[in-house]
Amino acid sequence: MDEPIVSVGILIQPTITFSFHGEFACTPAAPKVQGVSTASLQDGMIEWEGAFYDELVFSPIDPANAFFEIQQVIIGINFHWERKEDQQFLGGLKLVVDGDNLVAINQLGVEAYLTSVISSEMSATSSLELLKAHAVISRSWLLAQMEKAAMVKTQDSHYVSIERTEDSLMRWYDREDHALFDVCADDHCQRYQGIIRQNEVVEQAVQATWGEVLEYDGEICDARFSKSCGGITERFENCWEPVAHPYLVTLRDDAEDDSVVDLTIEANAEKWIRSEPKAFCNTHDHAILDQVLNNYDQETTDFYRWTVSYSQEKLSQLITLRTGVDFGDILALIPVERGTSGRLIRLKIVGSKKTLIIGKELEIRKALSTSHLYSSAFVVDAFHLKDDVPQQFLLTGAGWGHGVGLCQIGAAVMGAQGYDYHAILLHYFRGASIMKRY
Repeated sequence: MDEPIVSVGILIQPTITFSFHGEFACTPAAPKVQGVSTASLQDGMIEWEGAFYDELVFSPIDPANAFFEIQQVIIGINFHWERKEDQQFLGGLKLVVDGDNLVAINQLGVEAYLTSVISSEMSATSSLELLKAHAVISRSWLLAQMEKAAMVKTQDSHYVSIERTEDSLMRWYDREDHALFDVCADDHCQRYQGIIRQNEVVEQAVQATWGEVLEYDGEICDARFSKSCGGITERFENCWEPVAHPYLVTLRDDAEDDSVVDLTIEANAEKWIRSEPKAFCNTHDHAILDQVLNNYDQETTDFYRWTVSYSQEKLSQLITLRTGVDFGDILALIPVERGTSGRLIRLKIVGSKKTLIIGKELEIRKALSTSHLYSSAFVVDAFHLKDDVPQQFLLTGAGWGHGVGLCQIGAAVMGAQGYDYHAILLHYFRGASIMKRY
């Protein structure tokens, strides 16, 4: 098997400004292009350099000595650190039309992509073993998504990720969002921010694990990861499509205590979330956290256990804005179903005008934050009744992210404690094997 080529969606805007450093060829327009250019959507076509095209592909003539830059790339979309950056990329640039926007797509080899992903996800101070582990799971996840997408296309199947009834809305977010490219460049898939943040240690980790993936029963693992599991990991099917993966089991993020409390039981979940049990990811060691959290990630100071407080007015306005449903005054947030990490799969929102059950975990996190709530593993306290209507809500929560698969902060602690990347991976992906695909 040769190294695959991946297509990464970088930016979706009506007008995109980009520049070439080194010579590029443009299909179908020109044999050589250099300098700064702007492409715009005009009457459903790409307007570039005074002419109109269905699509444009810019390929480096000398790939080892050429890169391109895209201005004002949006990172952290819908998160509290959302901002714009000018970013530089290796490989080719493809521009296509998508409705009222142009899409800038970067086409490059998987290993060059991974070097950027790991540099974007992790800090240059990360231990080599942690970076090796991340290289294997990022490669595994990417190739699994590409294989899954190819299978769906050949089967001509319709992927459904929303279940709506009069009383409930269940939705999860995954592969159906990207039809024009393999993966996006933001947190929805894997952070990919070009060559700006690349460093030699990451390159060493990618080279050392070149072509290695996690496999289970001969298939590449859909290897997920999040910032902090909160002490116990979640099952895949509780966050995405209802498919159980044997290598994504519920486990205690600890070497000495492998006991797992049944957090699907509400009383157990409440006790767990209100406590701070020992776990790899239960750390405040800044030297370790710096390995995983980039500067804008560190705008979040609490992640293993956290609290968020809302007034009645704020919460009611927020939920109406984020769901599009006018609940009136929020009377209660009631857990209906929890996953194995204590993360809510279904939450009942009780309002003076409307009651609705929502899920899965990311839909809940979206509804309760202007960006994304840290996780859906939380309990709710309501205070200060006025005419039987609570005036204040306190959310006490655990973990950061969906909690499935590798826990990045936990893995960083394991690396600091001397575990090699095989041990780190096989702690989080039980029963899997590390295999070389190319």
